[in-house]
Amino acid sequence: PAERWSPDLWYFDLGDKVLSQLREEEGMDPTEDLVNPNAMPVHTRGFHSHLWLLFESPESSNAARVIAIVSVFVIVVSIVIFCLETLPEFREEETHFKQGLAGNTTDTTNVVDPFFLVETTCMVWFSFEFIVRLIACPCKPTFIRDLMNVIDLIAILPYFITLITDLTGSMVPEAGTGSSGSGGQTMSLAIIRVVRLVRVFRIFKLSRHSKGLQILGQTLKASMRELGLLIFFLFIGVILFSSAAYFVEADDPDSHFTSIPDAFWWAVVTMTTVGYGDMRPITLGGKIVGSLCAIAGVLTVALPVPVIVSNFNFFYQRERDRPEAKESFLL
Repeated sequence: PAERWSPDLWYFDLGDKVLSQLREEEGMDPTEDLVNPNAMPVHTRGFHSHLWLLFESPESSNAARVIAIVSVFVIVVSIVIFCLETLPEFREEETHFKQGLAGNTTDTTNVVDPFFLVETTCMVWFSFEFIVRLIACPCKPTFIRDLMNVIDLIAILPYFITLITDLTGSMVPEAGTGSSGSGGQTMSLAIIRVVRLVRVFRIFKLSRHSKGLQILGQTLKASMRELGLLIFFLFIGVILFSSAAYFVEADDPDSHFTSIPDAFWWAVVTMTTVGYGDMRPITLGGKIVGSLCAIAGVLTVALPVPVIVSNFNFFYQRERDRPEAKESFLL
């Protein structure tokens, strides 16, 4: 960990550039600031330090491990509730909200609804965990810039936004009628749908407690150049083969390709070897173009795979070789 060798680097005054380069070579964020232990306040080395390890490092103590297990359980329950409430028999709330568009009374969130109660319990834990970690963190700016902390905040906000929207939505019919009132309720319903969709980001909270997901994230981050080239080559292939398919089958009245943009979808699913079959070439020339498109897609997707696998093996092996990971390596 950085806490073990950072004091030596600060002692020899190697400079920020060397520190950032070393962090990048070790697979860490080079932009993250290393905290100088000599400059840390006394309270961060006492109660705040223990509190920070309690919520941030499950390996530090048995209590921290219990908190990590509770956090994972709450995350899983929250995701399960997010999926179950979309079942038809549980979508009464949205049905009642839509009835308000026709002039009926709009219902707000039922405080005795089991889904609402479980969601509220999960939000209490998420909010408590985020606030404690924010108070106990050694460096507030670094904490705020951390992507995982941003995801934690995004996982909390939808609950409060939905609650406020439900409460204010019940007053819309009284504030106005006709097209203005209907437009306001339609906007509220759209906001609720977008906010509910954002709740799916809670699944990324599991990466804080999963070494496997952390390794995957580090692998993708180290392979951004190769992934960018893959997307660029796919973009070129989609343009070329969709254009070729359109012009080859332009004279066929039964052609599925009414335009080049309409053929983009066919080119994407063909190059990625998915092949839904909803759009397909009919003529001989179109089938030849489709065959070349599939072959080019296989080659394009296969090219960056060895580099990505090599990066994954590097981070995986490095995690296995850590002293604290030799006893139990959690995927």
